[in-house]
Amino acid sequence: MLRNSIFASLLASSAMALAIATPAAAYNKTDRAREAIAAADAKIHTAETMGAGTNAPRDTAEARASLALAREDFANGHKETATQEAIQASALADTAIGITQRHKDDALASARADQRAVAESARDQVTAAQSQATVAQDQAVAAQQQAAEANARAIAAQQSAAASASDAAAARDAAAIAAAQTPPAPQVETTVTTQQSASGHHSKRTKVTRHTTTSGTTASPSSSSVTTTTKVTPQ
Repeated sequence: MLRNSIFASLLASSAMALAIATPAAAYNKTDRAREAIAAADAKIHTAETMGAGTNAPRDTAEARASLALAREDFANGHKETATQEAIQASALADTAIGITQRHKDDALASARADQRAVAESARDQVTAAQSQATVAQDQAVAAQQQAAEANARAIAAQQSAAASASDAAAARDAAAIAAAQTPPAPQVETTVTTQQSASGHHSKRTKVTRHTTTSGTTASPSSSSVTTTTKVTPQ
């Protein structure tokens, strides 16, 4: 919007300068000088509004000086000299406006480049952050899987330890039961056969005794014969 206004002002000023430079019966020297001074003053004002005092200080200062001379010569009656000085002031103002506009365009382009660089940097940072988040998520998933596997191993170890403890307890119980159950003493069966000889008379007597101790064979008088048989039967 400002650029369009500036160009419109420049066109109007140029047209005015051309009208001044072209002889016309309707205008006399005084009118031409007055219009040239007004046009130069408008251009200088436009240049200063755009910042020409900073971007093109020399051209702006020379335009102001030339305009001041034009006004002075106009006041002293030097109309043609005043007209030329005013035209020169307008030209210097045009130069200052062009330099200022170029500086503004360069600054705008630089600002846009900076904005693009900042935007690209921000996108790169976002991409890097997303990549880091993905890596962290993968690491978290892997850690969860490792924890689950460790828990499974711990549960299996606990179950194995419990089974071993149960087997040990069962073995201890079996040993205790076996120790508590004392086997019964074996049954001993002793058969004693006694043969006696008296006055040619023979007698035979058999005695069976069952007990839990062992016994041996005992000799009898010569007139009798004793035979002992022992049989041990486990219970």
